[in-house]
Amino acid sequence: MTAKVSFDEVEVGTELPPQEFPVTRATLVQYAGASGDFNPIHWNERFAREVGLPDVIAHGMFTMAEAVRVVTDWTGDPGAVVEYGVRFTKPVVVPDDDAGALIRVTAKVAAKLDDRRVRVDLTATSEGQKVLGMSRAVVRLA
Repeated sequence: MTAKVSFDEVEVGTELPPQEFPVTRATLVQYAGASGDFNPIHWNERFAREVGLPDVIAHGMFTMAEAVRVVTDWTGDPGAVVEYGVRFTKPVVVPDDDAGALIRVTAKVAAKLDDRRVRVDLTATSEGQKVLGMSRAVVRLA
């Protein structure tokens, strides 16, 4: 696969389509099974509260992966992402109800680089709080 977005047609400031990602306790159980990360802060409310958290929280790597979907959906090719990093700033708290939590992600092209690459800066929030900081992806475009 190759990116479907042309480097020549992208400008600094180009906004990617924003997305929202729901997260429920069931989602966390599925991710724990796939990742092997069964830390009780991700499924046991009593334990999460005992260690000072407000409730069960989403896995950081899950949050990071959901956020970059905005970029991979935009390019049409997950392999176009050549670099990606974040700082975890706040946890995504996932209540034990049918609604769960919602991760909202926006992104825009922050810089055009050499070799048909762009840097995309992402903003991920949940409950009005920024959950990822310094969230940046470098993407090679067509």
